[in-house]
Amino acid sequence: MSRLVIAAVILTVFFAVELVTALLIDSIALLADAGHMLTDLVALSMGLTAVLLSRHGRPSSARTYGWHRAEVFAAVANALLLLWVAGFIFYEAIRRLGDAPEVPGTPMIVVALAGLVANLVVVVLLRSHSEHSLAVKGAYLEVLADTVSSVGVLIAGIVTVTTGWPYADVVVAVLVALWVLPRAFALAGNALRILSESSPRHIDVDELQRALETVDGVTDVHDLHVWTLVPGKDMATAHLTATADPAQVLADAREVFSARGLHHSTVQVESPDGAAGCRCAAED
Repeated sequence: MSRLVIAAVILTVFFAVELVTALLIDSIALLADAGHMLTDLVALSMGLTAVLLSRHGRPSSARTYGWHRAEVFAAVANALLLLWVAGFIFYEAIRRLGDAPEVPGTPMIVVALAGLVANLVVVVLLRSHSEHSLAVKGAYLEVLADTVSSVGVLIAGIVTVTTGWPYADVVVAVLVALWVLPRAFALAGNALRILSESSPRHIDVDELQRALETVDGVTDVHDLHVWTLVPGKDMATAHLTATADPAQVLADAREVFSARGLHHSTVQVESPDGAAGCRCAAED
């Protein structure tokens, strides 16, 4: 958690530096990079909040899973913020066509270099946490993309200093926006897939059903559902009609689920006449 806090402090400082410099020299590319860094900061803040809620928010009768999905909602908000920033950049770039202001390249180079170093440090700090939290992964991807945009601003500054071409600033700003868009859509898609309770991409539900049907004594598999609660925690439920001993059928079914990474499953075994044999919740 301390790494996330340090990353947030670094982003706050360099966002302020980039924003002030962008306004002073009227650079849209630097302003775009500052806006992107702001989304990094907001994403990381929401990620921190979501992680704390998911870890310490206790389940209740109103929220039986607690706040586990707080980070998924945070990821959706991050994606929307990224889309807004990209739209603003496009608007500002179009507005400047034909009337690009003269932007001094040297301050762009200095600030872009500093921002690049800051982003690389934050990427290292967030990498391990991004594997276990969708919200932190969103922040990680945004900082990674911001690293590329800092390189773009650096190039724009060099082109401006060496050639004096006034549109280098605008072109880089548009490229930054184009770099941001697919990542925003991907992040939103992953989060919405979880919220819509779609089956995980790495689980073949049809194959899972066939595997359950091959369990000794099972005559029918129905009400099979597989979904993701939060990244890294896939859930499953199933009703099995069986003629064999329910306890043995249950144990065999649990092995089928566990072999596919579904360690959080609820199985109900029923006799052919419809009577329930037993229920089991399998947890790590």
